[in-house]
Amino acid sequence: MSSSSRHERLEKCVNVTAAVFREPGKPLTIETVQLAGPEAGEVLVKVVASGICHSDLHVVKGEWSTSAPLVLGHEGAGIVEAVGTGVTTVSPGDHVVLSWMPYCRRCHYCLAGRPNLCELVESTAYNSVMLDGTTRLSQAGEPVYSYLATGSFANWAVVPETAAIRIRDDAPLDKVSLVGCAVATGIGAVANTARVHMGSSALVIGCGGVGLSTVSGAAIAGASQVIAVDINDANLDRARALGATHTLNSRTDDVLSALPAITGKTGVDYAFEAIGLPATIELAYEALAPGGTAVVVGQVAEGKKISIDPFVMSDREKTLTGCNYGSCRPPIDFPILVDLYMNDRLPLDSLIERAIGIDEINDAFDAMIRGETARRVIIHEH
Repeated sequence: MSSSSRHERLEKCVNVTAAVFREPGKPLTIETVQLAGPEAGEVLVKVVASGICHSDLHVVKGEWSTSAPLVLGHEGAGIVEAVGTGVTTVSPGDHVVLSWMPYCRRCHYCLAGRPNLCELVESTAYNSVMLDGTTRLSQAGEPVYSYLATGSFANWAVVPETAAIRIRDDAPLDKVSLVGCAVATGIGAVANTARVHMGSSALVIGCGGVGLSTVSGAAIAGASQVIAVDINDANLDRARALGATHTLNSRTDDVLSALPAITGKTGVDYAFEAIGLPATIELAYEALAPGGTAVVVGQVAEGKKISIDPFVMSDREKTLTGCNYGSCRPPIDFPILVDLYMNDRLPLDSLIERAIGIDEINDAFDAMIRGETARRVIIHEH
């Protein structure tokens, strides 16, 4: 970028309030940073609400490497304030859910209807930069990065056009903000990745925001047994409210021993791991009945490995598969999920423990570490 164009961009900056990550193991700090206006193909969003996700915690704990300083947050909803040149899918005033997977619309995967595997994402969103390789955030003239090209732990954000998904205007933004990550991931794992059959049995290990969404997805899909596993009884109560037919507290219950009495066979047809731990991924695979499918939905810390018996995989025709972002197509799936909520088919309210201010974010992470919460949602001030 030339010095003149850099100066022009900085002159257009506005101050925003953001939770900033600076180094692993340290609390986020609430700071004022500068946000430049949208460039071509970008959208300026007034962020109304943002969920707090375990993927943010991976960064805070140092389990995922990333650039810093960094505005975290990738699960949000808000109102379009302005658009850059060439933007056609949203206009100022539109209500949007943010997607942390901006896609190019041109690569093989995008053209095949699998934008969650877009080839461009690894070099852009995964590096917390925009599609041109730069960031719109700065502080004292130095770059501040935007997590997954979203940065929803700020009250304003500039995102690529394909990361701002228009939804109906009457949906409450604090509730549907969860569609942007937890809900799309969990329900998508059921509907898109595993394609759960009516009358089947489904095991969900981990009942945080993603796991609870998976429970809800399995119930909507018509699974006869939806078995939720967690170490926190309050989360298991939430799972029952979302459609779980059985709950197991793995601190006291032997999950594998309990399954035959519930399903009438040696295991389950589908198992979803929604935590991101090697031990629980292995448990999900071991819990399968012959011909079953285990789906790794939770995101694992870098460098972790699992161990499975390949003979059992082939002999019993067990499948172990990954799931990125619920294999979702944001512009198609997000409005459908919002409609399900507005038509009382998807109880998003049960996913939310409570709303908080941005200054309570570190307490929310501490509660997440203790396994005491489903989703806390930040309501931004403007």
